[in-house]
Amino acid sequence: MSVLSLRRDPFRLLFSRAPWASAWYVLAYLFTGPALFAVTLAAVLTAGALSITLAGLPLLVVAAAVVQGCATAERWRLQDVSAEAVSGGYRPVTRPGLLARLATQWKDPAIWRDLAYLVALFVPLMVLNTVALALWLVLLAGITLPAWYHYPTQTWTIGVSGRGVSSAHGVQLGYFPHGPHGSGAWGLYVDTLPKAIITAAACLVAFLLFNYVLIAVARLHAAIARALLGAPQDPLREAKEVLARPGPLADAPRQI
Repeated sequence: MSVLSLRRDPFRLLFSRAPWASAWYVLAYLFTGPALFAVTLAAVLTAGALSITLAGLPLLVVAAAVVQGCATAERWRLQDVSAEAVSGGYRPVTRPGLLARLATQWKDPAIWRDLAYLVALFVPLMVLNTVALALWLVLLAGITLPAWYHYPTQTWTIGVSGRGVSSAHGVQLGYFPHGPHGSGAWGLYVDTLPKAIITAAACLVAFLLFNYVLIAVARLHAAIARALLGAPQDPLREAKEVLARPGPLADAPRQI
């Protein structure tokens, strides 16, 4: 069962495990994703470039092991958001010899699904996770705005020549090219406690609602990882299980 379950009440959702597990799952990918992408791509490209000679063929075996190892690391990360174990379902090597091992490994659809997740989908998943986590953190920081709004100092240039400098305390939420009271400004400049409290309240409401978005992003990422990194499921598995069970008359006494 997934820990990323949704609750209708946003306050109950906030104090559940789902949003925090989602944040951790998304945040961890920002570090593990680039590392696994770099290692996988380097191993595959190096082995592919050197495999034009027979001496380079063993590198293809090593590259396949690297790809499977990186995919296993992502399967291990799935345990943070899913109680169901995910296995790769790789084909076993049953014949001896280097060429037999190569044929088994690189003709296995599982390793190509691993590459699709680790390399092909790296950029889309990275962008999706970065944007979702950044917005979530901005709203979370906005809730605490009354405690620190007066510490930042903003500086602007004034005058036609741009030699004058003006500064003010506060947090600018928008565009203020000539200061909080200058021309061409739009947005909200938080420089008083009432403004900070109102902004924090708005961020709290937005944060409670955005938890659903963050959880949806984490669930989408986990679903993609599970579909590509897991062993393919038999579409007739449930039907076969039903047919294998004893029928309602299996325990009935036989009539002679």
